[in-house]
Amino acid sequence: MNAEFFVAIEELEKEKGIPRQYMYDKIHQAMMAAFRKDNPNAADNVVIDMNEEKRKIEMYVEMEVVDVVEDPAKQLNLDAAKSVSKRAKVGGTVKVPVETKKFGRIAAQAAKQVIIQGIREAERGIVYEQFTSKEHEILTGTVSRIDPRNGSLSIKISSNSEYTEAVMPANEQIKGEELKEGDRIKVYVVEVRNSTRGPQVLISRTHPGLVKRLFELEVPEIFDGTVEIKSIAREAGSRTKMAVWSNMEEVDPIGSCVGPKGGRVATIVDELGGEKIDIVKYSEYIEEYVAAALAPAEVVSVTQLEEGKSCRVIVPDSQLSLAIGKEGQNARLAAKLTGYKIDIKPESEA
Repeated sequence: MNAEFFVAIEELEKEKGIPRQYMYDKIHQAMMAAFRKDNPNAADNVVIDMNEEKRKIEMYVEMEVVDVVEDPAKQLNLDAAKSVSKRAKVGGTVKVPVETKKFGRIAAQAAKQVIIQGIREAERGIVYEQFTSKEHEILTGTVSRIDPRNGSLSIKISSNSEYTEAVMPANEQIKGEELKEGDRIKVYVVEVRNSTRGPQVLISRTHPGLVKRLFELEVPEIFDGTVEIKSIAREAGSRTKMAVWSNMEEVDPIGSCVGPKGGRVATIVDELGGEKIDIVKYSEYIEEYVAAALAPAEVVSVTQLEEGKSCRVIVPDSQLSLAIGKEGQNARLAAKLTGYKIDIKPESEA
């Protein structure tokens, strides 16, 4: 059994990535727990020797040989010591072997629980480490279950060889997007938490970071840093505004994102279920930036106001409703994108 035991530990290390030394420590704890269950008065003189080279595990109690026994947990008289080792003599020590197969049922159960718990903890730790490195990244997952009560989705996601189930609540799903079991979707990893029930991976389809990462995947100029995404404002399922900038004059940041014949942005729009994406050019001059952010509306003038981060925008009368947008969406997203409060006035009132 000893040889098979070491083989099993090696298999755990290969298949699940659990270090063998970690498992040796857990086995040690388990055997000690079992011994103490059967021997409540045991002292700290119990030794477990795991010899990986010889593939042997030995458990014994180191006892002092005395004339008169005062502490039965630590001492043996000479006659009892002689039955263990013929070389025993008063003042010396003997190693009394412990036959683990004679452990009681309750003791064996306690040992089993320690080992199972150890494996679970190790697996959770490995999953947590794998997914922590994926925070703020995109992962592809498969819808495994849809909760009919609250509409939340269970998504099976993987990182390298590790898998875990993540729950995506209804408020993190794109409005109007209909998913069914078995669908493969891209999700954004918002955060990974280590809880008592194991690692919790918080995922989203509504987070602005999803749009940013999708553009990084589709646009080489963003990936290599030639084009930079300065800001994103998003109302998932409806519209996104994104400000881009290039540190190289010969590179058109908007053209890079749109791609040949609009192919790059079209791929992202499809992934987001038809969500409209406005790509505007970032500027350090707030007047230019705000005017660009209100696209597709034309702007006559932008005036920065003294009170806080706010500005007044004048637009042609025919462009007023376009500048404000349906239910104020265009103006709202432009304000979120630039970080400025925007007061829009028609030219006739100005």
